[in-house]
Amino acid sequence: MKKLVFPFIAALMLNLNTQAQLPADSGKIDPSLKGQYEFMLSRSKTLNGYKLVNPNRLSILWKNAGDSLRNERRQLSTAKQKIAEQEKNIATLNKQITGTESSLASSQARLDEISFLGIPFSKSTYNMIVWTLIIILTLALVIVILRSAKHIHEAKYRSGLYEEIAQEYQAYKVKANEKEKKLARELQDERNKLDELNKR
Repeated sequence: MKKLVFPFIAALMLNLNTQAQLPADSGKIDPSLKGQYEFMLSRSKTLNGYKLVNPNRLSILWKNAGDSLRNERRQLSTAKQKIAEQEKNIATLNKQITGTESSLASSQARLDEISFLGIPFSKSTYNMIVWTLIIILTLALVIVILRSAKHIHEAKYRSGLYEEIAQEYQAYKVKANEKEKKLARELQDERNKLDELNKR
């Protein structure tokens, strides 16, 4: 019984002693929980290997720990709400980005597509077809021009030959006509001579 009374009296005296010293030391206390805990341990006395803690300081530490936990939980709840809102925003933004990317891809496909005679072509295919047609038509035109030039040259050559033949024929006709006339005159002369001879 004496052993129980002695620690109780010692604890009571310590409590009164620490309450008297608290206002003087309160300016030096670290306001964090760790600081308050260390302050409480530094102000407690050791008796028979046990720490005698001021119940008032312990209740203040407990109250501060509860306040800190409530504050942390409130901040955690707020942070979770913010994270949930940000996740919603991220999901919405991802949907918008997906929609924008798909519309951009379709717009790009429409920009890269050319419709010719109702048939859709990509620009590269259309350009390749157009340039192939242009090259083929240019080659065909060059071939036609070269052949036409050859035919024109041949026609001029044949026309020149025809002109020569026509001139020779005209000259032959003129000579033949003169010869015919000459022969007709000679024939007439001979007839005239024959008629004169017959008249005698």
